[in-house]
Amino acid sequence: MEKKILDIATVDAYNKLIGVETLHPLVSVIDMSQAPRMRHMRHTFGLYAVFLKEVKCGDLRYGRHYYDYQEGTVVCIAPGQVVGVEDNGEVFQPKGWVLLFHPDLIRGTALGQHIKEYTFFSYESNEALHLSEREREMVIECFRKIRHELEHAIDRHSKRLITINIEMLLDYCLRFYERQFVTRSEVNRDVLTRFERLLDDYFAGERAQREGLPTVRYCAGELCLSPNYFGDLVKKETGKTAQEYIQLKLIGMAKERVMDPQKTISQVAYEMGFQYPQHFTRLFKKVTGYTPNEYRMRAN
Repeated sequence: MEKKILDIATVDAYNKLIGVETLHPLVSVIDMSQAPRMRHMRHTFGLYAVFLKEVKCGDLRYGRHYYDYQEGTVVCIAPGQVVGVEDNGEVFQPKGWVLLFHPDLIRGTALGQHIKEYTFFSYESNEALHLSEREREMVIECFRKIRHELEHAIDRHSKRLITINIEMLLDYCLRFYERQFVTRSEVNRDVLTRFERLLDDYFAGERAQREGLPTVRYCAGELCLSPNYFGDLVKKETGKTAQEYIQLKLIGMAKERVMDPQKTISQVAYEMGFQYPQHFTRLFKKVTGYTPNEYRMRAN
């Protein structure tokens, strides 16, 4: 039976749950080693959260999945996501750091304008960021800088300085994720191989004609990845977006079918999953420089 999930809508609500003082209504940095002993819990956030776990502490349940939350791991949560560990009755001393900030904090700020660029907020837990010792020290230093600003009396400079420091932390996470993509290149190549095979199988039969064009979300799901992580992986490995990659693969396969004189261009378009042949013609010309008919005539 699914256990109760706590709804954490404000920074103060989480601080009270953990047993720490609220220094600012919209943002909090918690050194969990200073928090009281507690039991495991699961909760849904109305906040952005960045967790740095410094010791192994149970199996983190994130959404519907479990993840062995190892030392030096960063997980970033966006509003609306569920995170936590099932309450098994154990009382423990948490260790690590937590940054929480309410969406209202960044409204009208530079960070608010490009928060969506930090796509790792929508990664799955098994796509967490694993830090080196040096990277971990840098992340903790960012937490401490934000905490130091929170301990300063709120004035007209507070919001800007706090958001700048949060942005610096998130930029470091971006840099470290790019390093992780590089160091996991062998695993990433395996994902690309399975991606290619997935597209081959999709277009080989009648699935495209029956269900339409494959989406990035569909492909990511079939590869057991979140759409954002999958898209970032493909971009890092190929220089193309996942959508561009799908389109290039589609047109590559369509070229062979266009060469079949027994098929009309409309037939080819429907076979490839297009609802309207003119959309196929437009994409074909965008990729090849020729309409399907021109391509067929040139080849003949």
